[in-house]
Amino acid sequence: MKHHQSIKDKDKKYLWHPFTQMKDWMENDIIVVEKSKGNYLYDTEGKKYLDGISSLWCNVHGHRVKAIDRAIEKQLSKITHSTLLGLSNIPAIELAESLIKIAPKGLSRVFYSDNGSTAMEIALKMAFQYWRQLSSRKTDDTRKKTKFLTFVNGYHGDTIGSVSLGGIELFHSIYKPLLFSTIRMPGPYCYRCPFHKSRDRCQNGSVMEGCISHIEKVIQKHHQKLSGVVIEPLIQGASGMLTQPPGFVKTIRHLCDKYDILMIADEVATGFGRTGLMFACEHEAVTPDIMAIAKGITAGYLPLAATLTTEKVFNAFLGKYEEKKTFFHGHTYSGNPLACVSALENLKIFRKEKTIQTIQPKIEFLKEKLKRFYDLKNVGDIRQVGLMVGIELVKDRETKEPFPYSARMGHRVILKAREYGVILRPLGDVVVLMPPLSITLGELKFLMNAPYNAIREVTSGF
Repeated sequence: MKHHQSIKDKDKKYLWHPFTQMKDWMENDIIVVEKSKGNYLYDTEGKKYLDGISSLWCNVHGHRVKAIDRAIEKQLSKITHSTLLGLSNIPAIELAESLIKIAPKGLSRVFYSDNGSTAMEIALKMAFQYWRQLSSRKTDDTRKKTKFLTFVNGYHGDTIGSVSLGGIELFHSIYKPLLFSTIRMPGPYCYRCPFHKSRDRCQNGSVMEGCISHIEKVIQKHHQKLSGVVIEPLIQGASGMLTQPPGFVKTIRHLCDKYDILMIADEVATGFGRTGLMFACEHEAVTPDIMAIAKGITAGYLPLAATLTTEKVFNAFLGKYEEKKTFFHGHTYSGNPLACVSALENLKIFRKEKTIQTIQPKIEFLKEKLKRFYDLKNVGDIRQVGLMVGIELVKDRETKEPFPYSARMGHRVILKAREYGVILRPLGDVVVLMPPLSITLGELKFLMNAPYNAIREVTSGF
């Protein structure tokens, strides 16, 4: 016990945690994870917790997967790292081929980086440089295409370029003096839709004509200076699991084609089965011009990300050395062999275990079990795409009045859920469920009971 407390004390003395008010952290008890197995985490005191958020949305097949462990161990005996600047390595090559085989048809090139934020930085720099280098081939001066259309409540990472694309005031407002401007607009997200008065979801689940008409007017007005439209397909994750009506992603693809703009899809959170298909864009048979992937790429083992693009974009960077069309961007650990072999083994498991097929009953089970949350008077909305769920807590369901920010209701709920043996993390007052794809139906039932009981108990006094 003394050792466990010593570890906690050292954490509070030396560490600075992300997205964490450290004053609170240092004044309260903390969980230190020591080991894991399957879909569970174990702390230094031996307590067992179901990993209800896939270790921040990246674990896919559970922890300590023997096949991935062995693949990494085998690679350790060969080489752990070698740069992709002027050299290559076998795992990076093989993974690139595998990614293109499963990606939306038409994506053909893979540029590696380390995380979702850097994958999006690469996407925006590629798009910007693409138009500048294309200008010599076209009548119109495409060098004017320097802006990006982004959506309110978007989240694309925490580096400056990615933050510039984002639209969550709580996270991003303080950095505004550092950011470049974008053309930002609301999207037709089903909950609290800005385009029609009703608080209900879009009729029949279809895209409302007024929503798309408004978006097209903005694109039409600015298309000559738009480099790209940036979208989180199907669902905005970090903003509280805000879902889009069917047809929205396909409509954005159509508008990008119509007005000659690159479509940039941020699939960092939605990729690798989270939405029920390998990639969210597949639900509407859409191929973006540029697609960023990360999180689930290595099944939660090692940092790796990739930015995929089409041959059309890639070709704009080809030229004589003196033309200086090179994409001058790179990361030290791009295409790291250890990370790439874990990603390769991850994809092998998807194929061998038919993961996409096996999660379909789990998605339906989850959908059915979520209905009872509406029995709780402080649940204002439930949003689900595949195995991505957001349960929004409100003070008043009828008016959608939120709890006071100081109440920290979402935070209090997830702390209570720990008492039931489940690790969750809120997005404000939205309780997020995003379990590993390997979760069993029995574990899903256990997972659902924890937030249900926690919400009921925490909100009982309101």
